[in-house]
Amino acid sequence: MSSESMTAGPTPAGGEPSEPTTAPDLPPSPPDGAGQSVWSMFRERWFSTLFLTDMWERFSFYGMQALLFLYATAPASRGGLGMSDGTAAALFGLYISASFLAAMPGGWLGDRVLGTYRAMLYGALIIAAGHYCMAFPTEQAFFTGLFLVACGTGLLKPNLPVMFDQMKPGADSGQRQAAFSLFYMSIQVSALLGPLVTGLLGEHVDWHLGFGAAAVGMTFGVLQYVRGAPSLRGARTGPGRPLSPAARSLLVRRAGVGAVVLVALYATVTAIGGLPLRPVLALCGLACLVIPIHYFRRMLRTEALDTAQRSRVRGYVRVFVPSVLFWAMYGQLGSVFSLFAREHTERDVAGFTVPASWFQSAHPLFLLALAPLFAWLWLRVGRRLPTGRKFAVGLVCAALGFAVLAAGARLVENGGAPVSPFWLLAAFLFMTCGELVFGPVGLSTTAESSPEGHGSRMMGLFYLGAALGAGLGGQLAQLVEVVPLWTYLAGFAVAAVLMGLVPAGRRAPL
Repeated sequence: MSSESMTAGPTPAGGEPSEPTTAPDLPPSPPDGAGQSVWSMFRERWFSTLFLTDMWERFSFYGMQALLFLYATAPASRGGLGMSDGTAAALFGLYISASFLAAMPGGWLGDRVLGTYRAMLYGALIIAAGHYCMAFPTEQAFFTGLFLVACGTGLLKPNLPVMFDQMKPGADSGQRQAAFSLFYMSIQVSALLGPLVTGLLGEHVDWHLGFGAAAVGMTFGVLQYVRGAPSLRGARTGPGRPLSPAARSLLVRRAGVGAVVLVALYATVTAIGGLPLRPVLALCGLACLVIPIHYFRRMLRTEALDTAQRSRVRGYVRVFVPSVLFWAMYGQLGSVFSLFAREHTERDVAGFTVPASWFQSAHPLFLLALAPLFAWLWLRVGRRLPTGRKFAVGLVCAALGFAVLAAGARLVENGGAPVSPFWLLAAFLFMTCGELVFGPVGLSTTAESSPEGHGSRMMGLFYLGAALGAGLGGQLAQLVEVVPLWTYLAGFAVAAVLMGLVPAGRRAPL
């Protein structure tokens, strides 16, 4: 996205802006963000507002993620769902995929209906409601809550980086990547604490008490966001490309019909005693694979894009394809990595058995420690290293993470004792390095590639790669029931290395 297109207040097509583009107490931004230090944003009220909002969202996300696989595989006698490891891994992958997949309509609603501020607010409220549902000890409430959390995440996540980018007008590519890296760092404080709090409550007290703690955290996020609204440039603006009144009325009617159908379907399924889980997971997994491809093709064909903009979106496929594989691996941090922690890792320390969920805190801990280093790296490297080669480095890091676990699983499956926790920590470290490439660089590249008025939808396109990857990874994770774990992990490591060789060999920068 060009510097000129990153304006604070989008103007509806065909006239003057209908609402003020800045809140009254927001000081004007310098005309050139490139002249500002990236670190200066820590002194800004808008940064603390977005930071604290996403911080609490990460607390709830990582806290619930740490429990999901373990709760699903726990026997009914311990209050769990009693699923097999493969089915639980598929459920986890489907949840991650659905959260990313929801970013498509969430981004569209931000661009065309709600605007970034309201999209984020409604998303945060829906996430909180979902976590509160999961705090109730019934299977129906659990799956309802999981659905709501995925929907709310789809509203909040694609619109937050757009809001963040609006607050840094004029930033160049290197500064934008550095700013996103620092933002990644700042929100990891709560992501680190989330699994520790919810894991202790869930594994040692009650699963649903752990889910309830995630709900309380998200409630704090909503309150902080509302309190800091005056500092946000998008708080008083509508959508960048608002729908016409007729189109908006049609959307409301269709949404109403869809809600009625959804409620009727839910009531019918409940009345007949539910549906077999595996076929439902398979159908949802197939949808997560097909919908992203359809969306990408449809966006390329939209009449709102001119030839140059369509070319930029088409070139984005070089970001999209390697992202699919990385997010397929990332989407197994809470399932396959939790399986390794539970079954293959020595967890007894001085008579205390470390909860398997606590290892999920390693990921945000490494993010917190390494994000400043990567922010400095992107400032130094800038455009000298093409995005494709950066992604190659990220894929190799992910491959190393899976290779370490494959070696550890091989030792245990050959009759050895559970391995040291350092094996799992090393794998999390390598995966973190990969995310610090695919996260900030991917978000920054998406922002640069976005046509005017399509910022949130392009962020939805970024999360398409994550949705497609997580859905694919969740389906493949069912193989852990039929092939040795070390073989499964080694297969992903080899695939990541081979995929990394493709963008590494490209000479033209993205």
